[in-house]
Amino acid sequence: MIRIAICDDEAPARAYLASLIRARDCPCEIVEYASASDCLAGSGEIDLLFLDIGLNAAGPDGMELARKIREQSAATQPVIVFVTGYERYVFDAFDVGAFQYLLKPVDEEKFARVFTRAIEQIKTGRAQPRFSHALALQSAGASRTVPLDNIYYIESSNHKVVLRLKDGVFSCYGKIRDLEAELGDQFFRIHKGYLVNLAYVEGYSKTELTLANGEKLLISKYKYQDFVKAYLRFVKKGAGL
Repeated sequence: MIRIAICDDEAPARAYLASLIRARDCPCEIVEYASASDCLAGSGEIDLLFLDIGLNAAGPDGMELARKIREQSAATQPVIVFVTGYERYVFDAFDVGAFQYLLKPVDEEKFARVFTRAIEQIKTGRAQPRFSHALALQSAGASRTVPLDNIYYIESSNHKVVLRLKDGVFSCYGKIRDLEAELGDQFFRIHKGYLVNLAYVEGYSKTELTLANGEKLLISKYKYQDFVKAYLRFVKKGAGL
């Protein structure tokens, strides 16, 4: 049974989304939340979350809720579909790994297409090993959970790994090959010293690539062909969402 949550501070909006879900031929359980706080306090694992970005109730808004969810070190993470009345929030949605967004008033046909693809992704994920969307690390006796979408790349340096993040730098003792094995196909090791997040590759040549933050990293000539194959697979997979 697929568990679907709707988080929106407007009761009519929740009721409308629930009616669209029930109209689909998909056995599921639907739970509703009027605020981010209620959603965080809710019990049970969520497979699919329809989340209003502009929650007006007291407490975190939808974007803050999504970040909190992505920071959790749970074995599984929900597929998040943002629902918003403002198109300007669209690009922010993908910073927290949103599957898709729907503009209010929600179009029934577009909802049906997005819902079908989201359910397919959930079912595929259940049939395969599921990876966390965050990396749990320890440094100087303190632990830190780093969302994968916060990482531009990871560098190996003097028995340490250095994570180049959107909000700074974090380092800890470790081996880059261990992280390579853990992170899966969103990351690729382009050089013995660099493990890059393919989501932030903006361009590449046979000798280097450019990341979204403007940094350029060397590509090993022995890794180039495998990198291109991995990157194209990653882009193709993303385009199919």
